[in-house]
Amino acid sequence: MNTETLLVELGTEELPPKALKSLGLSFRDGIVAGLAQRGLSHGEVQWFASPRRLAVQIAEVQLRSADRDIEVLGPPADRARDDAGNWTPAAAGFARKQGVAPEDLQPIDTPKGARLGLKKTEPGIATSDCLNAIIHEAIAGLPIPKRMRWGASRIEFVRPVHWVVAMLGDQYDHGEVLGLPTGNTTRGHRFHSSGEIILVDPQRYEQTLADARVVASFDQRQQIIREQVQAAAEQLGATAVIDPELLDEVTGLVEWPVALTGSFEQRFLEVPAEALVSSMKEHQKYFHVVDDSGQLMPHFITLSNIESKDPDQVIAGNERVIRPRLADAAFFFETDKKTPLADRVPALENIVFQQKLGTIADKTRRVQQLAGELAAKIDSPVDKARRAALLSKTDLVTEMVLEFSDMQGIAGSYYARHDGEDADVADAIAQQYWPKFAGDRLPESGTACALGLADRLDTLVGIFGIGQPPTGSKDPFALRRASLAVLRIIVEKELDLDLAECLALAAAQYPQGVLAEDTTGQVLDYMIERFRAWYEEEEIPVEVFRAVAARQLSRPLDIQQRVLAVHAFSQLPEAAALAAANKRVSNILGKLDDQHEFGGVSTDLLEEPAEKALQERLSVLSAVAGDHLARGEYREALASLAGLREPVDQFFDGVMVNAENESLRNNRLNLLKALRDQFLEVADISQLVVAK
Repeated sequence: MNTETLLVELGTEELPPKALKSLGLSFRDGIVAGLAQRGLSHGEVQWFASPRRLAVQIAEVQLRSADRDIEVLGPPADRARDDAGNWTPAAAGFARKQGVAPEDLQPIDTPKGARLGLKKTEPGIATSDCLNAIIHEAIAGLPIPKRMRWGASRIEFVRPVHWVVAMLGDQYDHGEVLGLPTGNTTRGHRFHSSGEIILVDPQRYEQTLADARVVASFDQRQQIIREQVQAAAEQLGATAVIDPELLDEVTGLVEWPVALTGSFEQRFLEVPAEALVSSMKEHQKYFHVVDDSGQLMPHFITLSNIESKDPDQVIAGNERVIRPRLADAAFFFETDKKTPLADRVPALENIVFQQKLGTIADKTRRVQQLAGELAAKIDSPVDKARRAALLSKTDLVTEMVLEFSDMQGIAGSYYARHDGEDADVADAIAQQYWPKFAGDRLPESGTACALGLADRLDTLVGIFGIGQPPTGSKDPFALRRASLAVLRIIVEKELDLDLAECLALAAAQYPQGVLAEDTTGQVLDYMIERFRAWYEEEEIPVEVFRAVAARQLSRPLDIQQRVLAVHAFSQLPEAAALAAANKRVSNILGKLDDQHEFGGVSTDLLEEPAEKALQERLSVLSAVAGDHLARGEYREALASLAGLREPVDQFFDGVMVNAENESLRNNRLNLLKALRDQFLEVADISQLVVAK
């Protein structure tokens, strides 16, 4: 098989650093998909992305796809000729479309009967003939939310394009791409290299660029940055804090990374560390360093894109740029401390939370009342929860948060401590937004949990209540994240709260007529459904969740315990048979008239040995399961009921449920209901039967 190395490179102005990785991966996937769609095999795939280029290199690309034997099907064979033996219009038309005479057609067997058809060989396609189309398809599929034009051209791309490389072996003339002819010339580092670089061999692409001071591989460049930053921190006797998002962004900013260490005045460490870190990370793209105890140190590490002959000048420039930003943070901190948080509460009247739901001050009053009620339910100090709620949003009107939005809550916590507020209150103000994302830490104290739950429940009830639930990808109030946060706090902090009751308390804080009817029911259904995604991440089958959800429960902690119990039960060898039996029982009982009255099982009416055995076994195991259920031991309860498999199987093998004798029939139905009710104490395990 004839193969060559394929290289495609788009040379551009500086690409958006935060999007560079996704652009590079998408471009790779697009080229690979284009080859696959055309039946072109290949070897190893490498992708490259630097500030000024996206590239893909693929080894051993097949130069021509294989010929394919295909069958083209036409009308049914029995309708090919009319009663006189002449070709029907359908057959003649099909032959004409294929460019052959009707006599060249032949019957071809298919699952739906013989069809008139044509067998022919479709010649393979040369890679060079379709490469231009593959590149265009890959470009069209890039995740670019907003494309731009440049010059007088109508061409659109994420940034202006200056050169395009498309090499298949030593062949590089593959038509125009983005208005430019494809070629074999690239460019190196903007400052350490000059002029065009001719690529003789696409296999030497990466080395050729390295010689021109460009580390083309995103992953390799990122690893170099990580190692340089860690080494620079070690020289300071510190540990570098490498945020993954910042690392991705910095990797997208440099082609030839050189780590440099700078410093700032010790006095700035009196400012909240989070504000300093925010300033260094968001504005300057610096990595901060901490000592052995995790305390911020007055140093930073920045990545330069050049090897300067005078690095001290570069460092001095970075120090000169960061100093005013840190000075601003220090000024805001000192200014804010002059006004106690409690004195800022009236200012919240001027900030709108949502037009129909009032101001932040209105929200604060609702959350204050709700947080106190939730605190009482979880045996946490009510007064602390109410105080934390009162002050929770006051930092929104501080200079610090106006400048550094990610300091919300954190700034309030610092100011609360300065004001002499209780430490639990101050901590709760900072932790009210935990968890901020999947896997994030949870609020630690009962006060913080009560505040965090109250704030989110108020938002959920309010936004649903005015008819603005999340739709598709639109979730402006982050209700999905809020729902999962509430569930995580209740479950992982083991809070025995009834979500239905909590939502009713939240709704009660709103004036009459603000919320739509059955708002709490809608929110409850929505939140319980969020459990589905939770369990999918934990690789718990959806039917396990459905088995518990069928009970229509509203205590998240209880739901979690039941789901884990049903999941454990589903792994037992008896589970499948018992689930199927419950499904069968459910179907039998479901066919009964709504007026059917059930009663207890009469042992005098048990005739068959199998039904006697089932009743005896059910009686014994129900008592065992009941003891476990009384202690909330769902897993143990289901495990004990697994012992019903054999008598249940024997019952259905040897007993006619729909006996002609009405008394016998009703007694057997009562027995089946007792069996099903026992399992329903935990979950509807008939849901474990996967639909075919």
